[in-house]
Order: sequence, then structure tokens, then C-alpha cells
Amino acid sequence: MNRNVIINQVNSEKKEKSKIKVGITIEGSDGLTWSTWKKLANIVESCGFEGLYRSDHYTSNTPPDKDSLEMWVSLTWLADNSKSIEFGPLVTPFSFRHPTMTARMASAVDDLSNGRLLLGLGAGGWHREHQMFGLDLLEIPERLWKFREGTEIVKLLLSSNEPINYNGEFYNLKDAILLPRPQRPCGPPILIGGNGRKYTLPIAAEFADEWNGVYLTIAKFTQLNSWLDELLDSQGREYTSVVRSMLTGCIFGKNKIEVKNRFETLVPKNLPPELRDAVIVGNGSSIVDQISCLAEVGLEKIMLVWYDLNDFHGLELLASEIFRTSE
Repeated sequence: MNRNVIINQVNSEKKEKSKIKVGITIEGSDGLTWSTWKKLANIVESCGFEGLYRSDHYTSNTPPDKDSLEMWVSLTWLADNSKSIEFGPLVTPFSFRHPTMTARMASAVDDLSNGRLLLGLGAGGWHREHQMFGLDLLEIPERLWKFREGTEIVKLLLSSNEPINYNGEFYNLKDAILLPRPQRPCGPPILIGGNGRKYTLPIAAEFADEWNGVYLTIAKFTQLNSWLDELLDSQGREYTSVVRSMLTGCIFGKNKIEVKNRFETLVPKNLPPELRDAVIVGNGSSIVDQISCLAEVGLEKIMLVWYDLNDFHGLELLASEIFRTSE
């Protein structure tokens, strides 16, 4: 059974218990193999994490190149070899695949899992892999407009029981319908990840069921969360119609020296300082305290980046610590 971290929150009148979902995410191009993926899936589910998520990349953003298990193939296996956890891409980009193909795969994988896929959509961002494999990334404004069109098409195909027509700058559909229809009404929920006020959050306000901030401090999350509320107002949508989640790094250790060494070794050196400041760091009780502070300002779900894919024992210890500490 999945467990949530229980956070004690205090309002002006009484103490209340609030729950925040805790999942694990990994970098799929950082040496991921079938053996590692299967072990991770088993540990994440058996230890009580809410979900298992992964990135969608051909290869690493900087040399050296490492093993990279194809994302949708790995999710198909996971759909049929897990029972309770949520799972999905953070995120799958339209620079790799046509949105109609993404919609078809997502619907099928969600059905296979009996409705546990969270469909994270993205525009694409790593220049190196696009150049290596001959993929067109586009400049930022065009890339984000293509992303908006792709997201709208996925939403239409998943939700419409009638053929749709679409005439856009990048995509055109004529009498297109997704068959068989998704078992879940409107298919899997759509997640939009990113921190951009100009493009990403407006797209999330228009189409997303979940917004996923990336490596945000409490102050930055609070700011962007409020901005998303304003955008939802402009769309005539309820605040509660969009789940608020965040992807951020996690460094867990039993003492300060171990934590310090792991931070210096595992956290990517090219991570900007403002993102490094958002990494959740410490022992079990400290990690729960940091997650608690985010829950108090409205975060509903957190996906902790587990940097060392083969540190299975460490992941089990993390689960035992944070779930025991929160009880």
C-alpha cells in the first residue's frame, strides 16, 4: 500500500494533518538498464512511495554517453509489472514524437496499467541529443508554440469521442479519432512541467491537470503557484482543477559528513546555484521537515530525484526513514 508523508500544519484555530504524496524520479539517460529499472520499480512500490517517474532522453546532456533505456518501452513494462504506483514521463517531448503517436501510446499504456499513467508533456530542451540524432529542436518561441499545439492535440484526441480536425502552424489533422477510446474518461491526466511564467505556466493553466515545478525553493514555488492561480482565473478554471507538484533533487544520508560527500559527488555540477538551493538534503527527519515546509505553502506532491540509480539500499533506507519519521 502506498503511504503519504503526513505533515502537521497549524492554522489560526487548530492543528490539522495534511498529506503530501512522495514519489521517486530518475534520469533515464544516466546508465539505466533493464536490470536497474526492474529493481527500482520493485523497491519504489514495495517501500510505499506514491510513484515512479523518469525522464525521456536519447542520451546524456554532456559526455560521456551512458546506457539509456527507451522511455515508452520501459513504461509499458512497468504498466504490466506493477500494481499500485503511479508512473510516467517527466517529461516526454514533442521534438521526439508526433503528438498523435504520443496520445496513442499514452492511452494504451494507461489502459494496460488500469489507469495509473501520469502523462508529462514537454517541448524538448537538450541540444546535444537533438544534434546527435538529427532532430529539429527549434528556437524557443517556435518550440513553445509547437509544444502548445501538441498539447492541445493530445488533449483533444484523448477527450473527444468524435473525429477532430485541427489546423495549426505545425500540425494538421483531418477527421482524426483515437480508437479504442481510453478506458479512463478523457484518458490519463496531463502534466505540464516547468517554471516559465511567459510560456509554460499559461499552457499549464489552459490544458494541464497537474503543474510540475522544477527545483523550486519555497519562495519561488510560492510565487509561481500564485501566478498559476491568476492564470487559472483568466481561463475560468478552479484552482483545485490543477494539482501542484514539484521535481527536485534529494540527497539522503545518516550524518552530516555522509550528506556533504553525497551532495558534492551526486548533484550535477552544471546545476545552476538557484536550483542547487532547492535540493532536499539531510537525514530522514530533516527531509520530512523540508517537505513539510513545501506542503504548508500548497505543494501536493513531490518527485524526489534519486541520483544514484543503483543505490537500492539507500533508497530503501530513505523510505524507511521518511515514512517512519512522519508517522
